[in-house]
Amino acid sequence: MDTNKYKVTGAIKLTDFKTNEVDVSAKKKLKKIRKKLSEVQDTMYAEGKYAMLICLQGMDTAGKDSLIREVFKDVNARGVEVHSFKVPTDLENKHDFLWRHYIALPAKGKIGVFNRTHYENVLVTRVHPEYVLGENIPGINAVEDIDTAFYHDRMDRINAFEKHLTASGTIVLKFFLNLSKQEQKNRLLRRLNIPEKNWKFSAGDLKERKLWDNYQECYQDLLNRTSKKYAPWYVIPADDKPTARYLLADIVLTTLKKYDFKEPTLPAKIQDQVADFKEALENE
Repeated sequence: MDTNKYKVTGAIKLTDFKTNEVDVSAKKKLKKIRKKLSEVQDTMYAEGKYAMLICLQGMDTAGKDSLIREVFKDVNARGVEVHSFKVPTDLENKHDFLWRHYIALPAKGKIGVFNRTHYENVLVTRVHPEYVLGENIPGINAVEDIDTAFYHDRMDRINAFEKHLTASGTIVLKFFLNLSKQEQKNRLLRRLNIPEKNWKFSAGDLKERKLWDNYQECYQDLLNRTSKKYAPWYVIPADDKPTARYLLADIVLTTLKKYDFKEPTLPAKIQDQVADFKEALENE
């Protein structure tokens, strides 16, 4: 599959990307990819030289939770760590905006998944600039002090943060689940119409939905400013969940396979004693 059509490699308009793409064999393909992904991650874990950070962003109901479950269900539990970032705590607000993300990064050998990410700091806070005031930043005393340059400076710092990660052995992939407004409406209605899904519904979702265009503008700006060769963004059509899961899984697997991970070999001293170890165990 040619994944380049989903990759942000230059200036883009978000409206040029599809939200609805259907692969009728997506579930079958994903099943095969999951098995291969598990095998590659096992070798990656054994080698212990690289980590992978997968960043997921999308509007409410874009399918992030179910995507994580379906894509990584066959990967050894020790090899995947998922972090869902909520409203910053008082402690987190006493640090810089990247601190809580830095301490959640995956160790070498592991895949880390950020469900909502450090990009919330140039997305939600841009739509709701009053949230920034809770960070108690010197020189920022009112919403009027927060301008476009403020967010662009943060994006520059995010770029530097991700460049540092890649130089240290973390493979960074970023995915925007591109959902249509109509499909979001359908999914919100489903949460209301199906009793077992009611718990997922929040009145706040409707308030944020009214700001749809604001969010789309912010997403377009951050995609253009922060998709780098060392940490690219992919815009994944998200109206069809099975297809979105398959596309993301294929990109992740294709990327990991480029690194040709190798299991470490036993030290020569241990290898020379393998026969003795076997004999000792067999003669117990």
